[in-house]
Amino acid sequence: MARGKDARVSVILECTGCVRKGVSVNKKSRGMSRYITQKNRHNTPGRLELRKFCPYCYKHRIHGEIKK
Repeated sequence: MARGKDARVSVILECTGCVRKGVSVNKKSRGMSRYITQKNRHNTPGRLELRKFCPYCYKHRIHGEIKK
């Protein structure tokens, strides 16, 4: 049986607030918030953006899909 492209793929979401501020600029920030989730390639062909909690910003921020 031939394997085609799977519809469901794993993606990494990264906090856009931490990326804009820069880790070195903000002395309180000790890292970058990242989440791993799955998306359906057929239903969501573009980049995925979800509002999730960032433990470094202590706020709910938009987390966008990044390249692996």
